[in-house]
Amino acid sequence: MDQFMKRAVQIAAENVREGGEPFGAVLVNKGEIIAEGVNELHKRYDISGHAELIAIRKAQADLQTHDLSGYTMYASGEPCPMCITSMYYSGIRDAYYCASIQETANVGLGASKILYEDFKNPPEERIITMKHMPLEQGQENPMKLWKERNQNG
Repeated sequence: MDQFMKRAVQIAAENVREGGEPFGAVLVNKGEIIAEGVNELHKRYDISGHAELIAIRKAQADLQTHDLSGYTMYASGEPCPMCITSMYYSGIRDAYYCASIQETANVGLGASKILYEDFKNPPEERIITMKHMPLEQGQENPMKLWKERNQNG
């Protein structure tokens, strides 16, 4: 097993011993660990406190950038849709994982499996109902403001 995956699994095991879930993540660039994270749901009231997101947040704060293109994520468990989305947005295109979604579901951590299944449904049949609410007549349009600001430099 790769040294970075070994580290992700090691910090995941430490997290379990400290009362957390079995998820650890290591963010690597050019053969060097840039940031690490473990699920912090047991420490904070923050459902987004997943290992991969913690590692991404630390790296972006330390490096003062949103762009992590060329970085590689090593995760002890297959990343959930939220974590994968954050990888897309931050430019991470390479990720490795140890335990699969099915393995995590087998030990009672099956939310990701439910999400992957739900995303296959048409929007009107998903667990969360999304309803479009257009701007009211005369209401300021933040998207238009953003476009104008960025066109004018």
